[in-house]
Amino acid sequence: MQTKQILGLEEIKKIAAAAEAEAKANNWAVTISIVDDGGHLLWLQRLDGAAPISAHIAPAKAQTAALGRRETKIYEDMINNGRFSFMSAPTLEGMLEGGVPIVVNGQVIGAVGVSGVKSSEDVQIAKAGIAALGA
Repeated sequence: MQTKQILGLEEIKKIAAAAEAEAKANNWAVTISIVDDGGHLLWLQRLDGAAPISAHIAPAKAQTAALGRRETKIYEDMINNGRFSFMSAPTLEGMLEGGVPIVVNGQVIGAVGVSGVKSSEDVQIAKAGIAALGA
């Protein structure tokens, strides 16, 4: 039987705190979401001033990154490069840059999705959160 690591509340809070610190250090009003490896929402935090729509977009980005086992930028790039049929992929809604999988020992154990600023800045925030795990 195989074993896998999972995100516990302690790790989730650590990721969220580091992501929040990165956003606040840059004066970025965003929503931060964290999901498990099945795309189930574990954390949602909308910072003051973040647009209400970001509370829908961030979890969708995180879910897509977790289920696809890759950064959501890959999907956005595929679509922008003409593979429009990919937009019909079932259950994938967050195909915009800003979703980053959490990889520990080669396994995806979840993902972080951020929405509210430029996509590259969303990624910067997500990666700062993940880096707090030391993984």
